[in-house]
Amino acid sequence: MSKDDERRLRAEQGVYGISVAADLVGVGQQTLRLYERKGLVEPERTEGGTRRYSENDVERMRRIGELVDDGLNLAGVDKVLRLEEINAALQRELDVAKERDRGQKRPANQR
Repeated sequence: MSKDDERRLRAEQGVYGISVAADLVGVGQQTLRLYERKGLVEPERTEGGTRRYSENDVERMRRIGELVDDGLNLAGVDKVLRLEEINAALQRELDVAKERDRGQKRPANQR
């Protein structure tokens, strides 16, 4: 497993309880529960039902807070986050296509 894969797995692993996650984000626990009810974040759950937030969840909730501070309601935040995800996916596809195109445009003596 590559270092990038290990980092990605750690960032996705639920390790923070709700009180720690709320402190890291700078909001109350009820706000995190609201984000979950609105479908903006989906923390992992232990077998006992305890929420476990990942580093990715914390970053997402910080982004939600920024958007709310900018005046968006949670429905607007949801749309912005979805558009940002689509944009990121399209950018990755474009990067792959550009790299593939660069490889095909090499001079014949370098192939």
